[in-house]
Amino acid sequence: MIDHRYPIGRYEPKLYTEEQKKEWLNNIRQLPTELEYAIQNLDSAQLQSPYRESGWTIHQLVHHVADSHMNAYIRFKLALTEDDVTVKSYEEQLWAELADVKALPVNISITLLHALHNRLYAAIKDLSFEQWHRTFNYPGKPAPVSIWFLLGMYSWHGKHHTAHILSYRKANNI
Repeated sequence: MIDHRYPIGRYEPKLYTEEQKKEWLNNIRQLPTELEYAIQNLDSAQLQSPYRESGWTIHQLVHHVADSHMNAYIRFKLALTEDDVTVKSYEEQLWAELADVKALPVNISITLLHALHNRLYAAIKDLSFEQWHRTFNYPGKPAPVSIWFLLGMYSWHGKHHTAHILSYRKANNI
């Protein structure tokens, strides 16, 4: 039985390889376009539908991806420029209930993601092996994690939420 919370499975960290790096960086570059295509032609009723039982609406989900990836961008930059840094977590469930998420159309977050991922990709595409292995403290993790771990996690995160929307479309024959 499929776990609809994790349509592509949970994030599994992987060892550094040049091939894996290329794949994950490409995922970072392509996420805004893939997410945009996933929501293409959904009407307002569909955007206000939960993508799965007990889940956020697709509208909230798209804004969540933008919120999460803005945090990712800051986390990458902090980890690249500061030693022994602890990144801050945030209450994503509460963020999903704020006025901007409720009031603004999803195209605002799609546009933001296009610009943000261009910046993120430019910031990290040419990191050295040593930079990929810089570490920082991540809330909820018992030991420091690497920038490499962060790349994999956000590559997965974008695919994960895009798969939520595509699963919704498939289940509803859209």
